[in-house]
Amino acid sequence: MSPGRGQKVDILTMSKKELTRLEVMQRLKAKRLNQAEASGMLGISVRQVKRLYAAYRKGGAKGLVSQKRGKASNHRMSEAVIQQAVDLIYEQYRDFGPTLAHEKLVEQHGLKISDESVRQLMIAEGLWKPKRAKRVAAHPMRERRACFGELVQIDGSDHDWFEGRGPRCTLLVFIDDATGQIGELWFVGHESFFGYGEAARHYFERYGRPVAFYSDKHGIFRVNQSQDLGTGAGITQFGRAMQDLDIQIVCANTPQAKGRVERANQTLQDRLVKELRLAGISDPVAGNVFLETFRADFNRRFAVTPRSSHDAHRPLLAKDDLEHILSHQETRTLTKNLTVQYAREIYQIQTDRPGYALRNATVLVCQKASGEIAILYQNRPLTFTLFQRQPRQAVEVTSKTLDTELHHPEKAHKPTADHPWKRSYKGAQAEAGKVAP
Repeated sequence: MSPGRGQKVDILTMSKKELTRLEVMQRLKAKRLNQAEASGMLGISVRQVKRLYAAYRKGGAKGLVSQKRGKASNHRMSEAVIQQAVDLIYEQYRDFGPTLAHEKLVEQHGLKISDESVRQLMIAEGLWKPKRAKRVAAHPMRERRACFGELVQIDGSDHDWFEGRGPRCTLLVFIDDATGQIGELWFVGHESFFGYGEAARHYFERYGRPVAFYSDKHGIFRVNQSQDLGTGAGITQFGRAMQDLDIQIVCANTPQAKGRVERANQTLQDRLVKELRLAGISDPVAGNVFLETFRADFNRRFAVTPRSSHDAHRPLLAKDDLEHILSHQETRTLTKNLTVQYAREIYQIQTDRPGYALRNATVLVCQKASGEIAILYQNRPLTFTLFQRQPRQAVEVTSKTLDTELHHPEKAHKPTADHPWKRSYKGAQAEAGKVAP
């Protein structure tokens, strides 16, 4: 019977699941089904069918509608927790991402809140904008290595890590391919052989020698020009050092090929910057001390278990003198006067043997990270003195180190204290006796 004019019509909203139950209950009432068949159709027990049928007979279709609809969830956060979370986000974590903000709210402030709840709160407050998923270019997937230490991806990330509180610098990152575990983090001024050598030394002393390093085509890792950079073997200084340690260097053709360390750099540029801010750290020296704590916490959160429990790292051998291997080494030929030139300086060899014995001899000049020089002949050190320092000439730099060369304060030319530029014109003329003071 249709309702008359002016009569109120009640509209009942039901879900698809509830409509299915209504149809089954109607067939059950019309004796076209028994309770066992209804149980099979709905995927519930016969006991539950009896409860549903009793509710249907008592209230009709309305009896099958969930009583929780339109009501607040029993697990809904209290208004006090929501307000506390919003206040803390505005005070300390305004520019944090939802995941990192959630970690801090839970670990530092003890709030019982989910990461999705934090995300929704930040979206509602306009502090986080949902990002539409980008259409990712198709790249062939490469399975992780099976063993820890089988392949270590390395890269440098130039970034304003201290947000203007300290100098801009580069973070060297070593990450294991099999586990995603960060093996080393180290702040340096810029990517260089000595920077990577120091970071590699820390890694070797902590884990041992990996099978291979996976890097980009930076000039530190491979020769990108025709010359052999003084090593005499067509390899770079870092390549020569890793060859001495029996570690293979593999260079990727594209950034996507070493995506694990590239993604780690993006994560670190977000997380590490904020952790340094919270810790009140504003310089690379204090940052390097803090990195050990950060690295352990990062690995606890994100490292995975490798497919094999075998550790592919090999221990350092007794012959592996890291201080010598990780020094800058170039071969030179002694002159008839037993002098050798290196880095715009001329060194005079001091020896008790006849001078002709070392004429035209090939020696190895080794420079340590500290700047200390050693000259070796047949793996034995020679005594020498600094004979002459030549004036600075133009140097070749790569595009990655150009800014460092231009803005490095200690590399800028500084006139001496008695230079005429630092005196008045009349004073300089008076000293020269040309004009009376």
